[in-house]
Amino acid sequence: MHSNYLNASTNHNCRRTDRRKRNRTLSDPEARRPATGLRAGGFKRRNAGLALTQLRGACAWLSGTAPEGLSACAGGRKRIKLVKSGRRCCNGGVWIPDKWWQLVFGFGARDFEVHRNWLAITHSLPISQWYYEATSEWTLDYPPFFAWFEYALSHVAKYFDQEMLDVYNLNYCSSRTLLFQRFSVIFTDALFVYAVHECCKCIDGKKACKELTEKPKFILSVLLLWNFGLLIHIYLYVAPAYGIYLLRSYCFTANKPDGSIRWNSFSFVRLISLGLIVFLVSALSLGPFLALNQLPQVFSRLFPFKRGLCHAYWAPNFWALYNVLDKVLCVIGVELKLLDPNKIPKASMTSGLVQQFQHTVLPSVTPVATLICTLTALLPSVFCLWFKPQGPKGFLRCLILCALSAFMFGWHVHEKAILLAILPMSLLSVGKARDASIFLILTTTGHYSLFPLLFTAPELPIKIFLMLVFTIYSISSLKTLFRKEKLLFNWMETFYLVGLGPLEAFCEFVFPFTSWKLKYPFLPLLLTSVYCAVGITYAWFKLYVSALTDPPVGKTKKQ
Repeated sequence: MHSNYLNASTNHNCRRTDRRKRNRTLSDPEARRPATGLRAGGFKRRNAGLALTQLRGACAWLSGTAPEGLSACAGGRKRIKLVKSGRRCCNGGVWIPDKWWQLVFGFGARDFEVHRNWLAITHSLPISQWYYEATSEWTLDYPPFFAWFEYALSHVAKYFDQEMLDVYNLNYCSSRTLLFQRFSVIFTDALFVYAVHECCKCIDGKKACKELTEKPKFILSVLLLWNFGLLIHIYLYVAPAYGIYLLRSYCFTANKPDGSIRWNSFSFVRLISLGLIVFLVSALSLGPFLALNQLPQVFSRLFPFKRGLCHAYWAPNFWALYNVLDKVLCVIGVELKLLDPNKIPKASMTSGLVQQFQHTVLPSVTPVATLICTLTALLPSVFCLWFKPQGPKGFLRCLILCALSAFMFGWHVHEKAILLAILPMSLLSVGKARDASIFLILTTTGHYSLFPLLFTAPELPIKIFLMLVFTIYSISSLKTLFRKEKLLFNWMETFYLVGLGPLEAFCEFVFPFTSWKLKYPFLPLLLTSVYCAVGITYAWFKLYVSALTDPPVGKTKKQ
């Protein structure tokens, strides 16, 4: 039987927490939330071996080779010998059969324990304690509707493994728990598949295409369904686009021939109905916590401003460029003896700690400053949507620009938030060559910026392979679709995208063998963040030019 040898060395021991520690909590759980990015500039690998530990225990358990009492996440630093059927585990490694279920148990992440804990909180505690519970460092910090979603899932999870729903069972990850976590995600993805099917119905298929693979609908379905970076959505960023579009297109039932508003078409009844929907949804979500007088506590969890301007691994946005500029100016200032080295703060920005920090040369940034920058950046797109409507495609552009503007200038932006712009940009990519060019730059750069999140050795070939397959297909299919038009990239854009290859080669294969590894362990992450920030900023600017220069679309018929 064909087998794979995987290194299962780990510093993460998934075991049931000692019952004597049940009531031990910290007053400020946000302060002890571990980072996932830079530690003195390097990755903090607290859970680095979690994925491989899960794989070792799960595969051994399912194949019948595990010793008695070995769970799916057992292991840690102990040497475990498996003698049944000739398979063995020694020196932190394990021989395992190459079966399909390795895909289910093969990889884990910090979010596994996060969502297990949220299942436990919502299942075993009353609603009044959901946003106060702090036994685990992974406190509930998602909106109430998501908490209710976890609550519903927990009533299915109890049939898999009741132990996962114990709040004090920290880092619990049995094989049944792994199975539930994996398939609950796969099952709910059916909604996404249905949404993609409905989106494809809206695509204009008038282009003459002989082959199925050249049709816009087919290309769009592949770009959406096989988007390997599909991880998370933060919809609050795009609320302005939805609000303005609904007010503009629903409450005003007709436009003038030039596309401007026909003010006498305003429907007060539609405004009331729209307002009632918003009010009822908000009341359903926040009402129980308002009745419990817990809204301040809920908002303190949803908007944790104490975590600092940037995530541990800088999201590739404007603030990454701002931070590195401050570093460069600091170095120049020290070299020119304009700054006193003894008075310069330590490298807190690259310490890997989720905390606030001060810039050395440039003004330090506050949450209010990021809010002003974000609103200033997205207002032009909102005004364009109101005064120069361009139909559903104009709404999509506004939605993407809102998501990108919040990503570019928001406070403590997570790097995965770039997916909120990549997915809707897929819809525009099959309409015009210019939009296809922007999509390819944004998706290639955005996907590559997520590479540092997958930092273990077994994940390296997987992430490179998936990105190459998706990128090659995206470029080739869109080039074929727009073969009668100009090239999708100019020489500068081509040079930039090709540069991602040497950057990855340096970060993964050259840097670890240089003397810089000890002195500048943060360098690969800094280079990745800054390089990708340039590409995403360019795509954001290019999309803004497209939105502002496209002509309005008249709407004379009543809706």
